[in-house]
Amino acid sequence: MNRFFLVFLFFISVLVVEAQDTVYARSVIKKLTSKKFLGRGYVNNAVNKAAHYLKKEFKEIGLDPFNASFSQTYRFDVNSFPNKIDVVIDGKKLKAGEHFLIDPTSQAINSNFKLIRKDSLTFVSANEGKEIELRLKKKLTYTVATSLKNEVVVELLKDSFMSELKEINVEFKNKFIRDFESQNIAGYVKGIEQPDSFLVFSAHYDHLGAMGKTAYFPGANDNASGVSMLLNLAKYYQKNPSKYSVAFLLFSGEEAGLLGSKYYTEHPLFPLKEIKFLTNLDLLGTGDDGIMVVNASVYKSQFEKLVSVNNQKKYVSQIKQRGKAANSDHYWFSEKGVPCFFIYTLGGITSYHDVYDIEKTLPLTDYNDVGKLLIDFNKTL
Repeated sequence: MNRFFLVFLFFISVLVVEAQDTVYARSVIKKLTSKKFLGRGYVNNAVNKAAHYLKKEFKEIGLDPFNASFSQTYRFDVNSFPNKIDVVIDGKKLKAGEHFLIDPTSQAINSNFKLIRKDSLTFVSANEGKEIELRLKKKLTYTVATSLKNEVVVELLKDSFMSELKEINVEFKNKFIRDFESQNIAGYVKGIEQPDSFLVFSAHYDHLGAMGKTAYFPGANDNASGVSMLLNLAKYYQKNPSKYSVAFLLFSGEEAGLLGSKYYTEHPLFPLKEIKFLTNLDLLGTGDDGIMVVNASVYKSQFEKLVSVNNQKKYVSQIKQRGKAANSDHYWFSEKGVPCFFIYTLGGITSYHDVYDIEKTLPLTDYNDVGKLLIDFNKTL
């Protein structure tokens, strides 16, 4: 067979493998951001429905569980809004998620309020013992609450209203769930030389869930992208076992305050001292401007290895560094003395904690190259 034809076949096979990685990533992201999983939150038990899907993926990939199942269950309190939410300002009915957000600490209310301007961005009012605060925002950014406040806060997209606001009617019910049962998901590929030592990849699969009947937060970049990368890495290591065992940890409760990873570090499925290094994956759907590494200044020698690999292979345009930060699930491991990075991509889309973080607009600009960088970096460890 012609040598050039062989080279051509090899080139095509590489493209197919890389494309397949992205195809699988897209399928995972599309699934996790679908209405079936309602933003992987607490309305309709959506986060546990997502967990069921991900455990099936672990099993199909061929990962081993650490105990009888891939689940590690734990509980926490959380507020939710499963029913319709009506907000009307000066006779105009608003769209949840697009025009307004209800602060997640808010409790049920059904009342009309005359608005009083407090400052350029805030209106306040009270009626029949109920207090409300209306805040004008340049961008609507949602979160999750594990406690309640007496005051109802409505955040309004500033550009939606140019005139003076006079009156607001708000009607909704909340559902505060005590001891909601959630779960972390854990599996591993056994090492071929030192199986009692571990390299670890982690990512959170939960997101913000739904707010009312019409709005939910898909969480494509945050963090369906990181979950898809972890699953792709699991597929790689299943076919290419490492010297050390490689563990794959998917946490819930991240958006509620890093709760799943905190519980895990307090109840580890294998000794934390056996972790050689942990890489936490979050916000991996872009990459136009390279990647950021949290804890880079804490674990300098490992960061130098990561940079060295990238300098040789030119995977990403730049690797920026940050110090210690409690901004994702790596944090509790770091606090326990486990060497770890939190890596996220830079540039591209700006949707974050809103209804616009969807699969269709997620570019996956440097997705394959980030995956290769992570694999090559692990080899240096």
